[in-house]
Amino acid sequence: MPKHGPDRISEYEFSIGLRLTHWIRFFAITFLVVSGFYISYVFVSPEITSEPVNFMNAKWRLAHQVAGFILIAVTIFKLYLFIFDKHSKKEWISIVDFFNPKVWIAQIKYYIFLGPHPHLKGVYNPLQFASYLFFYLVLAVICLTGLVLYVHVYHNGLGGLLYEPMRYFERLMGGLANVRTIHRIAMWVIIIFVPVHVYMAVFNAVKGKNGAMDAIVSGYKFVKEEH
Repeated sequence: MPKHGPDRISEYEFSIGLRLTHWIRFFAITFLVVSGFYISYVFVSPEITSEPVNFMNAKWRLAHQVAGFILIAVTIFKLYLFIFDKHSKKEWISIVDFFNPKVWIAQIKYYIFLGPHPHLKGVYNPLQFASYLFFYLVLAVICLTGLVLYVHVYHNGLGGLLYEPMRYFERLMGGLANVRTIHRIAMWVIIIFVPVHVYMAVFNAVKGKNGAMDAIVSGYKFVKEEH
């Protein structure tokens, strides 16, 4: 391992696949939030004309759908990496820490400045793992509800293929109006989650002094050598 300072070594934390999915997901979600607000409340209008050429709302909807399918694709690919990618092995090893009460207690003490950071078997501490698990469940809900809304607009091709399965989930959620409501609630959960996620990432990077924020860009963080 290459050295980085007198008492630290660089450790390959995140694979290129994980980092790409992270940033593609970030940009897709950002655009989906903006375009979703536009679809719900039109805040930009084209110049008024008698010619039927300014289909701005339709263009926003198309862009929203494209970003939505990108988010679905990158989420499926991330699940594949989590299960099969050898560089992502430390992610699912975090499950061991998640079910260890001692690590939970030590991690909470670390966050409230009452103890050192616990030694982890995986890449995520229990609180991180729980929050990411919750985030991906919400992500699955928003993608699923988005597909239900999609099949009610496009009835051929992929829309036709997914129509019957999505109608099942529509009935399960109590109808199309409820689907829209759940879609919006999931969006607000993600909007709240993102700044909390960024704050905790910065907190861990600053307090741990291990380049944790750099790792999502370069893939490497710098950990103390164990003697």
